[in-house]
Amino acid sequence: MITLSNGFQLEHMTASGALGYDGKGWPWEWPLRLAGLIDPSLFANVMKTVTLRPKKGNLRWLHPWTCVRPMQGGAVNAVGLTNPGIDWWTEKVGPKVDSKKVPLVGSIYCEQVAGLTLMARIMNDFGLVALELNASCPNTNGDLLSNTDLVVRSAEAVRTVSRHPLLVKLSVVHDAKTIVPRLKGIAEALAINSVPWRIVFPGCKSPFAKKGGGGVSGRIAQPFTWPFALELQSMTDIPVIAPSIWDFGDIAKLRAEGFKAFSFGSVFLCHPWFPTHCARKDRKENRNECAQNH
Repeated sequence: MITLSNGFQLEHMTASGALGYDGKGWPWEWPLRLAGLIDPSLFANVMKTVTLRPKKGNLRWLHPWTCVRPMQGGAVNAVGLTNPGIDWWTEKVGPKVDSKKVPLVGSIYCEQVAGLTLMARIMNDFGLVALELNASCPNTNGDLLSNTDLVVRSAEAVRTVSRHPLLVKLSVVHDAKTIVPRLKGIAEALAINSVPWRIVFPGCKSPFAKKGGGGVSGRIAQPFTWPFALELQSMTDIPVIAPSIWDFGDIAKLRAEGFKAFSFGSVFLCHPWFPTHCARKDRKENRNECAQNH
């Protein structure tokens, strides 16, 4: 597992928004949580990313399928950072955060360094286990996807004012060789976002073409996210969180490659109980292995 500077040990993580804004799940996931089929206490739960101001995006709760669609072995989404804004989160969600029971990682996005700095300061008032800088939303055409200097300056600014360990979420389209060496001493771990549709299916029209194409996640993203994770791991000693976990065997494969933490994303959409099953099984096998070694 990855041990952060505040002592929190990160091994199993939910991708941003998989379990809502508080890590306890969306309303349709509550019955599974109450039944014990989803156990947020097993994960570092990355909240759905918030922005400085409310953002309409593409998601409409009455018909979410217009921007989210399961696929065989994954999903594509063009949510576009739909969220009520950080002021809503600090009023409605933040005061109820208890990371001793449900570990929560904050997640923020803004194209302006000043905006990110402000949000990072606001998040200091809450009991998060870490703060994620989302520098890689595939549903935007902003500078954070193309401007390497902006990514680094944003991370530096957030790290300077935040009391929380910083995670930086990158994309396969980033110039990692330029960005990652400059994050040493700033980021405590690196995460990887979903993959833009155009990268996974070049020349094939996305069902959400009018909404920017969307991001592809899950098993079908592994041929892109796994090599990128290995590339990151080879160029830095900043821990990399292995992405796109889809079945239990994926954890063993990636642990053999040296990864110490694992992220579950769209598998929650298709098989919401499965990440909890994987985390429980993985912890049990690790305990048995440690007992045998001693």
